[in-house]
Amino acid sequence: MKTSATRAKDVERRWHVIDASGQTLGKLSTQVANLLMGKHKPTYAPYLDTGDFVIVINATKVKVTGKKPKQKTYYHHSGYPGGIKAETYEELMATHPTRIIEHAVKGMLPHSRLGRAMYKKLKVYAGDSHPHQAQVAGTKTTAKGS
Repeated sequence: MKTSATRAKDVERRWHVIDASGQTLGKLSTQVANLLMGKHKPTYAPYLDTGDFVIVINATKVKVTGKKPKQKTYYHHSGYPGGIKAETYEELMATHPTRIIEHAVKGMLPHSRLGRAMYKKLKVYAGDSHPHQAQVAGTKTTAKGS
């Protein structure tokens, strides 16, 4: 028996469509992060980007539990002194619902150039339509989360 190391040229990428309607934000994000990293594949290697492309639809219908809609706060900074801005979950959902899922998934990926490469394969859409029908048509891996 021989053990072989995974190489970048051996990676095969597939497209996954995940419907976020009715799913909890954290559970959805871990499912997406695992697909982006490639942990579901037997060829997974922590030093390579072996993950697949992931399309998340219906981002406006994702749910959070408890008092999070009013208490969960998202911060960003302009880089200038006094330039910190804060928005609650409700405010961000009203203006940019895709950023909520993107922010949650980005925090679960490696914080390195490898993680940034994985993050580029994530596509999030507020509605139920997306412009990637041609890519998804070849692979029938549409997933409805549990």
